[in-house]
Amino acid sequence: MNFANLMRAELESATDLEVVVSVVDIPAGTRLPVHTHPGEEFAYVIEGSLVLWQEDKEDIRVKAGDVCKVPLGQVHTSFTEDEGAKILVFRVHTKGAPERVLVE
Repeated sequence: MNFANLMRAELESATDLEVVVSVVDIPAGTRLPVHTHPGEEFAYVIEGSLVLWQEDKEDIRVKAGDVCKVPLGQVHTSFTEDEGAKILVFRVHTKGAPERVLVE
């Protein structure tokens, strides 16, 4: 998996929050580690497709042109199957907190 943060900025309306914008390339046949975020995550699929797994929820299959959301603190992961995916991710989370917290 490759990713690059494109922007990180404080939210003027909430001094304890920031927005992080990233582009993520996930190769075919890849499962990301199970994790949470200290905020909400929104993703737009630019290319390919993936499956969003969220604890206690049904899997969501997303493809190019689709948008999905992961709620604050939701245990989740994503995985690709026969094709990879390129996604644009927007996270609004607690300023200074780690972007991702692994769950064992």
